[in-house]
Amino acid sequence: MDLRKLKTLIDLVSESNISELEITEADGKVRIVKSDGQPVVAAMPLMQQAQPQVAAPVAAAAPVAAAAPVAAPAPVETGHIVKSPMVGTFYRASSPTAKPFAEVGQQVKEGDAICIIEAMKIMNEIEADKTGTIVKVLVENGQPVEFGQPLIVIE
Repeated sequence: MDLRKLKTLIDLVSESNISELEITEADGKVRIVKSDGQPVVAAMPLMQQAQPQVAAPVAAAAPVAAAAPVAAPAPVETGHIVKSPMVGTFYRASSPTAKPFAEVGQQVKEGDAICIIEAMKIMNEIEADKTGTIVKVLVENGQPVEFGQPLIVIE
């Protein structure tokens, strides 16, 4: 994990009300726990090979449990998805009384501001990275967002 990203995560935890944050990525797992006001970081490498699991023998007279219903997969959005470049709070406009940057059906050009993400009390304008029409806004105004979370669909 990038050292700058790790420092940003530590700063976010220390300045927020959360007491614990755990992030798993392809190259490892990081857990940040706040104790006595100071965050503690524990990095854990991911296991490259899964350890084999041994199944316990089942008694012949044991009742068979009903299978839990499988949750339907989330619908896959079509079009270009603008993802959050950071952890923060999503806002559609620059202030509560201002007009939203982007509405469904609105034409946007690459580089146009389409929303704001507030992170560490800094307002970061997120720009469209593709020219097209706003098809769907996937996040509610004022909702916290994670790094890489889909925000807006452009076609």
